Amino acid sequence: MHGLSRLGTGNNRSVSSSPPTSPRFRRGRYKNISGGGGGGGRGGKQSAADKIVFVLISAVFRRKGMLLFAPLLYISGMLLYMGSLGFDVVSLKNAVVVVRRRLPPGSVYRSPQLFQNLWPFMEADSNASYNALMATWNMKMHQGWKPCVNSIISKTGFSELPKSNGFLIIEANGGLNQQRLSICDAVAVAWLLNATLVIPIFHLNSVWRDSSKFGDIFDEEFFIHALRNHVNVVRELPADVLKRFDNNISNIVNLRVKGWSSPAHYLQKVLPKLEAMGAVRIAPFSNRLAYSVPPTIQGLRCLSNFEALRFSEPIKTLADKMVERMVKNSSHSGGKYVSVHLRFEMDMVAFSCCEYDGGEEERHEMDIAREKSWRGKFRRRGRVIRPSANRMDGKCPLTPLEVGMMLRGMGFDKNTSIFVAAGNIYKAEKYMAPLKQMFPLLETKDTLATPEELATFKGHSSRLAALDYTVCLHSEVFVTTQGGNFPHFLMGHRRYLYGGHAKTIKPDKRKLALLFDSPHIRWETFKRQMKDMLRHSDMKGSELKKPSGSVYTFPMPDCMCKQTEAINEIGNTTNLD
Repeated sequence: MHGLSRLGTGNNRSVSSSPPTSPRFRRGRYKNISGGGGGGGRGGKQSAADKIVFVLISAVFRRKGMLLFAPLLYISGMLLYMGSLGFDVVSLKNAVVVVRRRLPPGSVYRSPQLFQNLWPFMEADSNASYNALMATWNMKMHQGWKPCVNSIISKTGFSELPKSNGFLIIEANGGLNQQRLSICDAVAVAWLLNATLVIPIFHLNSVWRDSSKFGDIFDEEFFIHALRNHVNVVRELPADVLKRFDNNISNIVNLRVKGWSSPAHYLQKVLPKLEAMGAVRIAPFSNRLAYSVPPTIQGLRCLSNFEALRFSEPIKTLADKMVERMVKNSSHSGGKYVSVHLRFEMDMVAFSCCEYDGGEEERHEMDIAREKSWRGKFRRRGRVIRPSANRMDGKCPLTPLEVGMMLRGMGFDKNTSIFVAAGNIYKAEKYMAPLKQMFPLLETKDTLATPEELATFKGHSSRLAALDYTVCLHSEVFVTTQGGNFPHFLMGHRRYLYGGHAKTIKPDKRKLALLFDSPHIRWETFKRQMKDMLRHSDMKGSELKKPSGSVYTFPMPDCMCKQTEAINEIGNTTNLD
């Protein structure tokens, strides 16, 4: 009584998941697999390709085969299309597929090859009358901003400061702009605690190796004078106070304050110690005050950084001469020039774990440099260094060649005056040559100043950085290539000086990595991409500070007002508190 069903047979028969194939197909299959002659009018064995094709066609006519192969074929096709399998199809000849393993993007430094391909087109463009330096920024887009620090902190000013709760001693560490950050934060904390600030001590950093004191880099007298209505600043601890600590500043308690501490932390933890002992130390003091603080404290940061901190007279005198020389050298472009912060020193290349075109010799040099400066850090168990991934993630320092190609693509021609702010460039003779080829009017502090003028600055990295800082500050265009405190402080300072716009090119390094990895890209395509990048930098130049941002980089709106408000402030009609 058990009849056949569409899913199989009765109870005494096995269940089949699909109906049997047609005898016609079975007969053909057996004949082909046996390899016998005479079948289908073909004598001799079938080729391997014919067998594969036949099996695939047979599978298509089966429900099982269709369900199995269709997804696999689709996924394989998509992976090949997207390049995820890491192979390139080289040729399809005589039904034989030839493939070649594809190198990961960014695994090879292809920028020199790209330069060779694009150089003739760059030269041809040099005869054009357009120069991006004359029309870099779209001023119609920018809102006019003016400094208004005095209005923001007006309530902190007194004809006579209240009695001090004690002396605050801090130790600033790092390079020039790390020191600036510590100094400005110390002023804000001293105001918060109603403390007398002792001129900050500079820590002798193992990397910077600069023994300069505060007065060697900054104008002490002007600093004290500029803050006189807000914070009392003294050059050194008074003798009677120091005597209470056996004339040894090390005996003063050193409070370990966590990074990015809030104003409330200082009032609750530091102020009681200050009042009890009359003097406290905080060392180190780098990044010890939160970014997000009340407006008055932000105003004191701005007052310190943009108004009170001026370079010492020897630095200012030489830096002003260097700026004058750059303006004179740029007379053909109305005194406008481009400054580039080039981070291609050996320690930066080593720390980035990126590879260029130096081969085994370069890898050996970088291993030694990493071990010397960061002993054991890059050899920890489980740490994997992937130079190609670093490049595609935009973490590799741009080479002088890459900076030059970027600027030429943006429209800066060979007659553009360039100032390069940098330390000792890694293999400078080799890597700087193409940049000089693209921009013959290239200067550094070593070419802009005489050896005699630089003699007293040699061996003092912070003083040399102050010269670079000043020349970059007054350029029409500033190019940052690798981040860090130097460009961040410069971008903020330039916003403060130039109506709220940074006048800075901050390239998209991930996008650049893809373009530099395409040596056969057309010049017109490359130029279009570079000009888009320039327009993006222009739009981001007037960016306002976000809650988590630094006021040293984004002084708007904490320390600057829109131009209409600033005009009202001059007439004493605006209240911004």
